[in-house]
Amino acid sequence: MTKIGAKDFFETVKREAMVWVAVVAALIVVCVVRPSVSLLGEIDWRTLGTLFLMLTVLEGFKKEKIFNPIIRLAGRIKSAVGLGLFLVFGVFFTSMFVTNDVSLIIFVPLTIFLFRAAKKEKYILPLLAMENIAAIRGSLLTPFGSPQNLFIFGQSGVSVWSFVGYMSPIWAISGAILVCFVVVLFAKNIRQKTDIPLSAFPSESLVDNTPKRLTYLFLFLIIIWMIVSRFEAWYYIAAMILVTVVIFDPKVLAKTDYALIVTFFCFFVFSSTIASNEKVADVLAKLVAGREYWVSILVSQVISNVPAGVVLYPFAVSKGALLYGLDSAGLCTIIGSLASVINYRIYVREYPKNGLKFLIVFEIVSLAFFAIIVAPTYFLSLRQM
Repeated sequence: MTKIGAKDFFETVKREAMVWVAVVAALIVVCVVRPSVSLLGEIDWRTLGTLFLMLTVLEGFKKEKIFNPIIRLAGRIKSAVGLGLFLVFGVFFTSMFVTNDVSLIIFVPLTIFLFRAAKKEKYILPLLAMENIAAIRGSLLTPFGSPQNLFIFGQSGVSVWSFVGYMSPIWAISGAILVCFVVVLFAKNIRQKTDIPLSAFPSESLVDNTPKRLTYLFLFLIIIWMIVSRFEAWYYIAAMILVTVVIFDPKVLAKTDYALIVTFFCFFVFSSTIASNEKVADVLAKLVAGREYWVSILVSQVISNVPAGVVLYPFAVSKGALLYGLDSAGLCTIIGSLASVINYRIYVREYPKNGLKFLIVFEIVSLAFFAIIVAPTYFLSLRQM
């Protein structure tokens, strides 16, 4: 029993490594700096609450198969390049609204299933790498596309239209480059068909749960309104949504990604405690100020972009440059974005022996995209948000 318990523990640590890094970092800094009770007031409870609600409602989306029409539509596309574009841009556009990690959870298994059924598995890995890019670059347009966007939007005080306007040039450029990447992938046989037999699609009889689906859609719209409007008494809305979920579907609360919420909380503690120490804060401010874009990319390769955003935000002068860097970090290594790790996990479950192959293809495709986009991203980041 002891052996099994130890194995399970280390598997959990490996699977949720970022959580453990966050917990250890928070404990170390609290022990060294010894913050006051006022630290609790420095934590961004609004972001934590909004993130919890968003993650819970999106779990409800998955549970109620709200995205099933997209899956059925994909099955009707007969052109291989058309299917590739549909899947990549399905991620690109849905990530703007349901966050980058949820869009990958929807489309990565679908990509593996469709191209495996079509006996065209050689396209799966490059397409997954492109979908990863699509998730990172598509989600950057909206304040609720990713956790780091949600955090910086909430802190910055800019309007939603200013935010979208600031991010839209690089979003459009990224989309255009992605089209080229997909077309180049299928260029040798641009007219090839998928020819997926109907028997490949599972026949499942879905129980009609329309009231529950409509409830989740309504709650999702309320959350979006709460984010965009910056409603001051957000905690009343949060309580109402939580009570609704408890009444209609309490089991979904067990599926919420609490690991991400704990990670956020611990890095809030870390950054707030560090910022309260004048000497440390002064050194970090000098290091980060004017270099937000590059520093955020580099720090994200160590602790990923979400915690990097929380840690660096108090010391950043240009919030826009910081955001551009955080939204580019996932193009460098798999550690740069938590969404990339999700992509890797889903693929390795299907192809356990191909982990290294995934990382190689991921790096080749992502770095090629980063090499093209890095200069325009940097120069666009010099503007004021």
